[in-house]
Formats: sequence, structure tokens, C-alpha cells
Amino acid sequence: MITKNFYSSELLYPGLKDIASFINTMSAAPFTFLPVLIGYSATKRFGGNPYLGAAMGMIMVSPALTSGYDVVSAKASGELAYWHIFGLKVAQAGYQGSVLPVLVVSWILAKLEKFFHKYISNAFDFTFTPMLAIIITGSLTFTFVGPVMRDVSDGLTNGIMWLYNATGAVGTAIFGLFYSPIVITGLHQSFPAIETTLLADIAKTGGSFVFPIASMANIAQGAACLAVFFITKSKKQKSLSSSASISALLGITEPAIFGINLKLRYPFFCAMVASGIASIFIGMFHVLSVSMGPASVIGFICIRSQSILPFVMSGAISFVIAFTTTYIYGRRAAAKEQNTITNERVSGKEQIGETAASATAPAGNSIIFAPVEGETISLKNVKDKLFSSELMGKGAAIMPKNGDVYAPCDGILTTVFDTHHAYGIKTEDGAEILIHIGIDTVNLKGEYFTSYVKKGQTVNQGDKLCSFDLEKIKELGYDPTVITVVTNTADYAAVEEFNHDKVKQGSQFITLTPKATL
Repeated sequence: MITKNFYSSELLYPGLKDIASFINTMSAAPFTFLPVLIGYSATKRFGGNPYLGAAMGMIMVSPALTSGYDVVSAKASGELAYWHIFGLKVAQAGYQGSVLPVLVVSWILAKLEKFFHKYISNAFDFTFTPMLAIIITGSLTFTFVGPVMRDVSDGLTNGIMWLYNATGAVGTAIFGLFYSPIVITGLHQSFPAIETTLLADIAKTGGSFVFPIASMANIAQGAACLAVFFITKSKKQKSLSSSASISALLGITEPAIFGINLKLRYPFFCAMVASGIASIFIGMFHVLSVSMGPASVIGFICIRSQSILPFVMSGAISFVIAFTTTYIYGRRAAAKEQNTITNERVSGKEQIGETAASATAPAGNSIIFAPVEGETISLKNVKDKLFSSELMGKGAAIMPKNGDVYAPCDGILTTVFDTHHAYGIKTEDGAEILIHIGIDTVNLKGEYFTSYVKKGQTVNQGDKLCSFDLEKIKELGYDPTVITVVTNTADYAAVEEFNHDKVKQGSQFITLTPKATL
């Protein structure tokens, strides 16, 4: 629960007391009733009825129970009430703001529901399955699961805070340095659970240190990408870097990281260093967030009042260092490359007596083949703005007929996600192809996917990359669209989809037209 001690606008600015109280009421409500929200979503993810999960969450925060925020003090004062059931002394303790207990409870509820659906006949299933699932889960929750997981949750929170307090600025610097690489792996998807735990027990933790550090990393990646805008002479790369940098500065870094910074490498590493340096100040000034929101330049809205100024200063440091180092290094690299090209041209003139240097374009267009069988979809109609806006590059998509995915071209696997939902291939001609399976399927963390390849492996067109359970992914509510994009689109004169309504695996799918050079 957010309290005056930590959300202290009304202490620092008495004139804003009522406004702060009003905002505090709205911001604290989701954490107070967090088990209801988690119960719904977690039970659905575990394959159960989400409304039963929400009902179980409501039971865990019932007003008839002692509030989860007051359980410790109620125990200490002897005011905590108990049920006496079959000789058991069951605490009437609520779980407001809890994360781990409700996750385990949701899993048990989903498993029980599936069990009863399987063994209770249809005539009685509708009536008895929800009742038995709730009663058994509720009994386990208050007698065993809840108390144990509350202790585990408290231990996890205490451990995280001990690590933060023990390592201080050194720990935040290391976390800030490696936050962006963690984003690449997708492991940052686990951070919201940690943040929620810290925020749910804000009276003890003071807030979350994860959010400020994530903000420093995102600002740095956005600044580095913006520097590329001022360095590059390519109109397409300017267009991509301008939009991607703004997205990153506002908290969405994937277009900047995958579309610009990782491809050029040096912007990504400059941003890492900038984030690490800025995060030192996050640790020094104990900058903590009191709510969840956009980890970006506007992240100050989530920071506790007394830390807003240090947060803004740290963000400015992150931006300036990332932008300056990227710009200086990029300019020097461009100048060095230009000198190399000039020397090669002069050498060429001396050797063959030409009056001007020349470079030959590839003999013809390159073809990318369909990685799966199915109905084609225009990239602009894909239900993911990252791809439909072509920030990642041009390409096309397929609604797959089955779950077998094959290499669309010859090349080397430059990227194989641990979650097996995305693969990057670089061809001998330099084309960089990304095959992305499904929308938001990174959240499945590799479940229902089987990969047959590894990073660095050479593949030929038609080699099997992976397979996935198409029906199960659909059942869980995910869009299984298989997206193929050319991430270095700016290096080509045109990237165009073949005009097919349906394709078979291995059919001609995308054509790449090289730029003509003099």
C-alpha cells in the first residue's frame, strides 16, 4: 500500500494534500485488489476458468479478513482472528498486494478444475466443478498454501532489498549496464513480477529500484539511436532511427535495439555504458518508484516525490553520455570508412587505368521463400505495431496452416531466441532476415515450441528451424501469424512481397532488389 511516508507530495507540499490523497487512492487500488487481477489472468494462462480465478482472488481480499497489510501487526498484538475447523487453527488473514500466493493458488485452481471436468459427468459438471474447485482451493489457501507462500514472498522481498542495500551504487551500475542485453534475451519479462512484489509491500521496501534503472537503459538506447539519425546519410535509416528513438525514449526500445543499435553494434554498447553510469546515481540517491508505468523520459510520474530531481538528473546523464559517445564514435567510424573507400578507388585507378572507381551490383534480385504454408497477410495488417509500422523492416506475413517452420533462405543463424519464437538469418549476400512466430508469444517462454537449430549454425533454404503447437497457441489466445521481415531493408532499393493469396512452404515469397551503384 502506498503511504504518506513514501508517496509524500502532501508532506512536501501541504497545498497538494487533497490532490495527492486523490491520486494515492487511485494508484493504491490495483495493488489492494491485486489478487483479483492476477487470479483472473493467471488462471486463464494455466488453462482454467478466469472468472473462477477472479472469484478466488476476491475471497483472498475479502473485507471479512484482516487486511494483508495489517497481518503482522495483528499477530503481534494478538488481535488476529482465527477459524477453528476440525481442530485446525486457521488465520483469518487477507492477501492484499500479494503476488506469489495468488499465482500458486491460481495454478491449483486450474488443475482442480481440469480434474473435475474430466471425471464429473456433463449432467453435474456445470454445478459441482466450480463449487468443488473453489472449496478445495480455498481450504488449501488459508490452511497451508497461503501462509507458506506469504513467507516465501516475504523472504524474496527481503532478499532483493538486502541485495540492493548491500551492493548500493555498484549493484545498480551493474544492473544498468546489463539491462539492455537482458531485454534482448526476453528475460526482462520477469521483472514486472519482482516490481509488483516490491510495490505491494512499499511500506517496507520504499518502492522499486528496477523501474528507475530500466528507465536509464531505455533513455540511453533512445539517445544512441537518435545520434545515428544525425550520423547516417541513408534516408531510410534516418526515417527508422528518428521514429525508433522516440519510441525508445518513451519506453519501447525493441525498434531501436533490433532495428538500429544492434545492427550497427557501437550505438548499443555506448548506450549500455551510459545506462551503467547513470544507474550509479540511481543507487547513490536511492531513487525508487512508487508505481508502475512507462520506463522512459516521462518515468518521473512514477517516482516518489523526493527522488524526482535525482531521477531527472540521472536521465539527463544517460541521454548525454549515450548520444555524445555514439555520435563521436559514429563520426570517426564514418570518416575512417570513407578514407578506406577513397584509398581503394585510387588504388583501383592506378592498377587498371580507370578514370573513376566502380562497383558492380549483384547480378539479380534475391528471393526469400515462404517459411510456412498458409494464407498470406500484408505486413501492414499484422496486429503488432512494431511490424505493421515497418519499424523492423519490410516483409510479409503468413497465417500458418500448420506448426512447421523452415528456413526461407540459405545463411547463418545470427539469432536464435531462447523462447524459440524468433530466428535471425544472414545470407551470403548480406540480407538480414527475421522470422518471428506469433504475436506476444515470447510470453510463453518457449512452451509449445521445439527448436532444431542453434545460433551460429549454417542452414540451407528448406531446413527445418522449429515446430510449434498451432492449436494450443490459438487456444491460449495468441495470434500465430508467422512474420518474415528484412531488418536491413534500407540496404535495398526495394523489398516486395510476391502477389499470392496462399503459399506453400518453399514458395517464392519476398524479392529483394539491390541498389544500383556507380
